Amino acid sequence: MEIIYKASDLRTCLKDKHTNMSVGFVPTMGYLHQGHLSLIERAKSENDLVVTSVFVNPTQFGPGEDFETYPRDLETDMKLAEAAGSDIFFHPDSQEIYPVDSSTFVEIQGNIVSCLCGGARPGHFRGVTTVVSKLFNIVKPTNAYFGAKDAQQVAVIKKMVKELFFDINIIECPTVREPDGLAKSSRNTNLSAEERSQAPLIYKALKKVEDQFSQGSCSTTELLKTLREGLDEITLGQPDYVDILDKETFAKTDEIGSEALVAVAVKFKNARLIDNITLKREVK
Repeated sequence: MEIIYKASDLRTCLKDKHTNMSVGFVPTMGYLHQGHLSLIERAKSENDLVVTSVFVNPTQFGPGEDFETYPRDLETDMKLAEAAGSDIFFHPDSQEIYPVDSSTFVEIQGNIVSCLCGGARPGHFRGVTTVVSKLFNIVKPTNAYFGAKDAQQVAVIKKMVKELFFDINIIECPTVREPDGLAKSSRNTNLSAEERSQAPLIYKALKKVEDQFSQGSCSTTELLKTLREGLDEITLGQPDYVDILDKETFAKTDEIGSEALVAVAVKFKNARLIDNITLKREVK
């Protein structure tokens, strides 16, 4: 596996050594876990070459958020990425991605960024779309891989790719979970032992909603009541948002249509965890 730190070096490497090859790209913020590795493994199975990036992007963190305490372990990340099948490991620093006097940003507007993480973290998605567009322009991948745990992020990136005419396929991959249902996340390591024991209640609450929906309940009011009751069992964290939205438009809805996103964020002392499920209804 080649390790590259400069955008110009990566472009040269891809141009000189890997022309006419399909490129799978897995952009991450590091502290890799099995969720990230599943993306790399899938990219390896579907492309000639895999590029993994690790960059903790400062512009998607707001004041008082966990940029400084976000877990980092670059040496282990390199080993894990290589073992999962990555051919190139790209690790730029902040000055490489945001040179002095950088003032260009990519920003999406509308429902898709005004709710959930977009509403709870103002400016977050401007940072996401800016850094991802920069990375896409550097790597120029055939396919890029993202996890479904970050469902809103995936939707935002798909919209950006479509509207800015990036010639890239965005591949959404299933959420990888711990045996107790907790979604794999780099931030899980910042949970205390007591918080970690309660964190699986997030997915348990989502599953209660899924069960209720499968029994015929399509009222978002009823489903949200069930979701909030399940989250009330968490005594060491507070919900940051709890919502059910149309998955295509990200608009609120009184009743589940063809497809809805049930999304939750819970704040613990040193970690904010997100999770979601999709409810699909056959509309005749």
